[in-house]
Formats: sequence, C-alpha cells, structure tokens
Amino acid sequence: MEITGYELFEVPPRWVFLKLETDAGVCGWGEPIVEGYAKTTKAAVEEMVDNYLLGTDPLEIERHWQAMYRGRHFRGGPVLMSAIGGIDQALWDIKGKHYGAPVYDLLGGKARDRIRVYQWVGGETPEAIARAAAEEVDRGYDCLKLSAVSQLDRIDSPAAVARVRERLEAVRSEVGDDVDIVVDFRGRITTGMAKWVADELDPLDPMFYEEPVLPEHARSLPRIENRTKVPLATGERLYSRWDFERTLELDAIDVLQPSPSHAGGISEVRKIATAAEAKDMLVSLHCPLGPISFASCLHLDMVLPNAIAQAQNLEIHRADGNDLLGYLDDPAVFGFDDGFVSAPDAPGLGVKIDEEAVREHAQSRVDWQSPIWYHEDGSVAEW
Repeated sequence: MEITGYELFEVPPRWVFLKLETDAGVCGWGEPIVEGYAKTTKAAVEEMVDNYLLGTDPLEIERHWQAMYRGRHFRGGPVLMSAIGGIDQALWDIKGKHYGAPVYDLLGGKARDRIRVYQWVGGETPEAIARAAAEEVDRGYDCLKLSAVSQLDRIDSPAAVARVRERLEAVRSEVGDDVDIVVDFRGRITTGMAKWVADELDPLDPMFYEEPVLPEHARSLPRIENRTKVPLATGERLYSRWDFERTLELDAIDVLQPSPSHAGGISEVRKIATAAEAKDMLVSLHCPLGPISFASCLHLDMVLPNAIAQAQNLEIHRADGNDLLGYLDDPAVFGFDDGFVSAPDAPGLGVKIDEEAVREHAQSRVDWQSPIWYHEDGSVAEW
C-alpha cells in the first residue's frame, strides 16, 4: 500500500482537515491546524507530503514521524509540529482501517471505558456565568471550565482582582461543591498577578489552574506553585516531548495539556503522556478544535492511565442541528453519557467525514484571526 495523494480543506470556524489517499482505496483523515495560521499550516503539510510522504507505505508511522521531524535542519514549533500532528492522525486512521481495528486497540488496548469531559462556560457578569454553569450541570456536566480573567493590567487594582473572585464565587455558589471547576488563566497575566489571583481563588477550590503564565515564563511556575494549594496545568502551547521535558524538570506542574493537533499527533502525545506518568503527573488533552482532533484525543484517553478529563469544543451531547458536528456522517458517534464520553469503536479514528459538507464549507472564506487587545496606555495585552 502506498500514499498516492491528499487534499486539504480549510473550513469554518477555524479548522483545517487533511485527507490522505492510498492506492488501496483506504483514506485517512487528520486535523493539522494552528488557529490563526491555517494557510501557513496548510503550506507546511503540502511541503511534507509532496517532498517526503507520497509513495511511501502509510503503515510505517514511526518511521514517517521521525523522517518528518528529523529529516529537516529546522524543526519544532507550532506550525511544523501541527503539520506533523495532522499527518500522524491521518496515518493512524489509515492503519486502523487497514487492520479493521480502532486506534486505541493498535495503541495497546483500553485502560478505561470512558473519559470525563468538561464544558466551557462564559458570561459578561458573575450572574450570567453562574446561570450558564447551572445550565451545563443540568445537561449532565459535573466538570466546568471558565476563564479567570478577560484582561488585567500588568499590576492591577484590588477592585479588578475582586471582580475575578466574584465570577468564580458566583459559579461555586450556584453549582455547589460536587462540581469541579477548571480555571483558565490563558497566560494573560504576569507572574505577580497570577500569584495574587491564585491567592484570592484558592478558597473556592478550583480543580486546577490552567496556563497561569505563558510558556516562555515557565521558570516562574515554581513561584506560583509554592503559593497555592491548587494543582497547576500547562501545555497547550508546547509542541514536542522536548518542550515538555523542560516543564517536567521544574516539578511545578500537576497536569499536562498537550494537543494531538499541535504536539506532533497521536504518536508524540502518547510519549509525552508516558513521560508525565513517570513523574506522577496527570494529563488533560487540549482540544478547542474539530471532530477529527477530538476523536484523536479520545483514542489516546482510552489508553492513557493518567488521563483525567477531556476538553472539547463541540458540545457533543447536542448532535442534532449542531453545525460543529455537521462535518460527520453520524453526529452522534461521540457517545456522551452523564458527563463522560467514549471513543468511537469503528476502525481507525472511528469517525466518518461527510465529504460533501466539508467541500461545501471549504468554499467559504474562513481566515480566522484572534483579536488584538490593548491596555489603557495603548500597549498590546495578551489575548
């Protein structure tokens, strides 16, 4: 069997789908995307496939991963690792279909039957976010995620920090202590403010603080970890086992959050998670992306003993009329049940793409870009 061709589709809201074709008629799908850099990521995929992958045996996944990574003088970073990530997903999809087995079986078989899934909630006021949280709990979620801050100055006022606390207080008061709440800092604030905000939020018992500082300031994580009882998490902007190694060495993180679409695919994330397990660290795979990336996460979740909760951006329990699931022939393929989800058990990644819908949506102009925020003095703020 050889890889004979491929197609790339940029589709709303901000995703790229890759279809890898073989001479045996088996096709695999992957999701190589860096949000805001779709065209750049597509170009990287084209260079890798055109210059190396065409004509090769798709079943030799590890050889291909090593060649795509080590076969170039310049390596790593979000674009190249996301390109490899999407290709790697498609190769695992092909391999599973070839052998008639779900990817989790090819990775050694299940360590669990299902994984807890959490839902993001938002709102402009504490009352609005509390109402949104209550609605999600009513729909079966017992794990929620919210942003700690929208924007803070480099050193902000007590009143600003109080507003942050009021958001979480409102949610905690509404949903009670039986619901876990992940608080995402999104790397938006300085180390000094992260310490201050963590001090204020600690009494409300969050599940963990996500990305308290930017990855380039990871050396500050021990300073925050020493000040809080709440576990710390990071990893959505780390792209390889070597990036994660530097974070592991700090001994300040409890939960790693690699993304199979950004951190080199299923193959690389499996290795990152295994390294975390050896350090008594947990993983919660990051996935603010589409159904192919989500399926890749779920197959990993099934085999990773240290996976604790799965992020998602699909509102998977709302299959009927859900535009984000409209790229699938069967929108109900992700089995949501009482706050948990299981991996599809069909061969490969287990999701069948509605190519007609993909091709139709690929005709629209996407070009998603994140907003640019500014402080009051006109300097650029973190988004």
